[in-house]
Amino acid sequence: MRLLYTLAWWLALPLVLARLWLRGRQEPGYRQHWGERLGFYGRQPAPATDTIWLHAVSVGETRAAEPLIDALLAAWPACRIVLTHMTPTGRATGKVLFAKHGARLVQSYLPYDTGAMPARFIRHFAPRICILMETEVWPNLIHQCNRYKVPVVLANARLSQRSLGKAQRLGKLIADAARGITLVAAQTQDDADRVRQLGVQDVVVTGSIKFDVVVPEAALATGAALRAAIGQRPVLLCASTREGEEPLILEALARASLPAEVLLLIVPRHPQRFDEVEKLIAAQGLAVQRRSALQQGDAVAAGTQVLLGDSMGEMFAYYAACDCAFVGGSLLPLGGQNLIEPAALGKPVLIGPHTFNFALVTEQAIAAGGAALVADADALMAQAAALLQDRARLASMGQKALAFANQHRGATPRTIAAIKPLLP
Repeated sequence: MRLLYTLAWWLALPLVLARLWLRGRQEPGYRQHWGERLGFYGRQPAPATDTIWLHAVSVGETRAAEPLIDALLAAWPACRIVLTHMTPTGRATGKVLFAKHGARLVQSYLPYDTGAMPARFIRHFAPRICILMETEVWPNLIHQCNRYKVPVVLANARLSQRSLGKAQRLGKLIADAARGITLVAAQTQDDADRVRQLGVQDVVVTGSIKFDVVVPEAALATGAALRAAIGQRPVLLCASTREGEEPLILEALARASLPAEVLLLIVPRHPQRFDEVEKLIAAQGLAVQRRSALQQGDAVAAGTQVLLGDSMGEMFAYYAACDCAFVGGSLLPLGGQNLIEPAALGKPVLIGPHTFNFALVTEQAIAAGGAALVADADALMAQAAALLQDRARLASMGQKALAFANQHRGATPRTIAAIKPLLP
C-alpha cells in the first residue's frame, strides 16, 4: 500500500509544483526554498550538534509549539531545533516567534513525502527525535524515521471522529504509519482513545499545549497602541475568518441592532485574502480602513465602520485591543479555530456551531462561562450587541474566560516528561 502511495506522490509531483508556483502569485513565499521541499540542502555537512526535529504545518501549529520549543531548548541546552513547515505563513510566524533563540533554531520546509526526500532530510540534519504537532501523519516520513532509528512523537495530538473515519478508510497505509509512531501525547482522553483505534501503542494524555502560551509583552504593547488609535469605541473582533464567513458576518451586521459606535475588526485567517475581504466590505457600503495603513500615532477615522486586520503576527494584539472576540472557521463546517488565545487575554469568546476540531475545549469554555455558542451570523451580532451594551456582563464573562484558560495550564511539562525517556 505504501508503494502505491509513493508512486502516486511521484506521479503527482509535477502538478504539486505547478500548484506551488501558481499559489506564489498571491504569496511569493511559495516560490522560495523549493530545494528544501525536494530534500536538497546544499553541500555543507550538517553540524554535529544534537538536533531535535519539530514539524509545525502552518501558523496555528507554529504558535501552539512556542511553549514546547522553549521548554525543549531549556531541557536540552546542548541541542538545536530544526523547525519545519508546509506554508510560508507558518515559516514567517516562526521566524518572528523564535528569533530570540538565534542559531539554536533552524527553519526549513518539510520535504514532500516521497520516501527519498524525507530520507535526505534525515541524513542531512541527523535528528535525534522527530516531533510532529497535532495531526500530522506522513507514512513515508514515519517509515524513514523508523529506518534511521529516529523516534517519532505526535505532540499536542488531536483527532476528531471525522478525521478518524477518514484515516480508517485509508486502511493499511495509515495503520502501518500509526504503528511506526513511538509516542502520542494527546490533548484529551477522547483524542487518545481515537488515536489508539489507529493502532498506536504508547498514548498518554497531556492536555493542550495551547493553554501554556505566554502572551508576549510586545504584543500587549501593540494591542494597547491599537486600542488607543481606536479610542473609546466598543470593538467586536471577528478573528481568523475563513472564505464564505465574511459575507455572512457583513450581511448580518447590516441587519443588526449594534450601537452605531461599535467598530467591527475583521482579521481573515489567510493573508492572500486581505484584498478580497476589503472588496467585500466596500461592496456592503461600509467605510473600511486597513490596519497596515495606520502609522504610529494615527487614529482610526471616526467614520470607519470596519477595520481590516491585514497584518501578520499580530493576532494577540488584535485580541488585546478588542472588547469581545468571535473565533472564525466555525460559522461554516470548517471545524473552528483556537479559542484559547482570546480566553488567555480575558476576552469573552463567541463561537459558531462548527467546532469539531476543538470540540472539548469549546464545551469546557462554554461550561466555564467564558464562551458562548452562536447558531449563525445573526445570533453572533445579537449576542455581541447584548454584551457590548452590558459592561458588567462583559467583564464577568472575560474573567471567567481567563480563569478557564489558567485552569488548564501544564501540558508542556507533562509533554516534556513523556519525551525524556526517548531523548536522554
